[in-house]
Amino acid sequence: MRYLQNIPAVRGDSEANFQIMKEVGILLKNTVKHVDPVIKKLLSRGVEENTKMLLFYQVEAGGKRLRPCLAMISCLACGGKARDMLYCAAGLEILHTYTLIVDDLIDHSAKRRGKLTTWRKFGKSLAECIGVDYGASLLEAAARSINPRVVATIYGRAIKEVVDGEILDILFEQGGREDEMYVQRYRVKSVVWRDYLHMIGKKTASLFSSACGLGGIGANASRREIAALKKYGWNLGIAFQIADDILDLYGKQQFGKPLGQDIRERKLGNILVLFALGELSLKERKTVKEIFRKDSIKESDVKRVIAYIKKTGAKERALSFAQSYVRKAKVSLNPLHAGRYRNALGEFAEFALKREK
Repeated sequence: MRYLQNIPAVRGDSEANFQIMKEVGILLKNTVKHVDPVIKKLLSRGVEENTKMLLFYQVEAGGKRLRPCLAMISCLACGGKARDMLYCAAGLEILHTYTLIVDDLIDHSAKRRGKLTTWRKFGKSLAECIGVDYGASLLEAAARSINPRVVATIYGRAIKEVVDGEILDILFEQGGREDEMYVQRYRVKSVVWRDYLHMIGKKTASLFSSACGLGGIGANASRREIAALKKYGWNLGIAFQIADDILDLYGKQQFGKPLGQDIRERKLGNILVLFALGELSLKERKTVKEIFRKDSIKESDVKRVIAYIKKTGAKERALSFAQSYVRKAKVSLNPLHAGRYRNALGEFAEFALKREK
C-alpha cells in the first residue's frame, strides 16, 4: 500500500500554510479510502440488514479520520507497513465515533458536522443501542489487529481516560442537570488552568497519544520510539483541543454547530472562558458566572459572554499556549528516523492550528 502516493515532496520553506493543508488533506483522503471499508466491515458483521443503516450513519456523516491517519503514519515513520495497521486504525475511528455518539447524548447536541446527531436522527433508545454495537465492533477490531492483546488493552485504557475526561467536563459545567445528584454534589465551581489541562489531557489528548503509540507498536518500534510517539500524540491532542475551544467562539457557523456552544452548555472547560475570567472586571466576571448558572441561557446571553471574551486577550493567550504544544509535539519526534513520514507527523502538528473546523 503506497500510503503517500501522489504526495509532493515536503517543503521546509515559508509557503507552509497552503502546502501543509494540501498535504495533510491528501493523507486524510488516503486514510478514508483505505480505512472506511474496514470500519464498515467491522460494524456490519453479525447485524440485521436494516441495522447497518443505523450503524453507518455517524461514520458517513463525515469526520477527518485524524486518529487512524496518525496511527498509520506513526507506523510508517518507524519502518512498519500501513496494511498491518488497517484493523487497528479502523478500531480507533470506531472508538472515537463511539465517544461522539455518547458525548452528543450527554450534551443533548442536535447537530454534528452539519448533520443531525445520531440520537436526534433515530432517538435516544436507538442511539444507545448503536453505541453498544460500536463497542462490540471495537472488540473485533482489536482481535483482528497485530498484537491483539496489546491493542485491546490500549483501547480499554483509552476509553476509560476519555470517559474520565468527559466526567470532569460535566462537573466543570456551572448549571443544568438538576436531576443528576452526583453532578449537583460534586460540581466544580472554580476551574483553573491546571484543572483544564488535566481534563483535556484525558478527554482529547489521551486518544491521540494512544493512536500514535499503537502505530509504533504495529511497526515493532523500540520502546524509545513508542514513548516518543505517545508524547508527540499527547502534545498534539492538547494543541488540537485548544484550537477546538477557539473555533467554538471564533469559527465558522457553517461547520455544523452554532458559535458559543460551550457557553450554552455552561462549560468552564473552555480555555477562552478561563483566560477571559482572569482579565475581566469583578462586575463583568460576576455577570458571566450568573449567565452560566441560569436555568435557561438565551442567545442574547451567549452574545454578551462572547463580547466580553473578545474584549480580553484570551484568544491570543490561548493561541500562544497551543503553539507551545505544537512545538513540543514536533520536538518529541526527534528520536524517530528523519524522513518523509516524520515530516508528515510534524505537518499534522501544524495542521492542528491552521484548520478551520
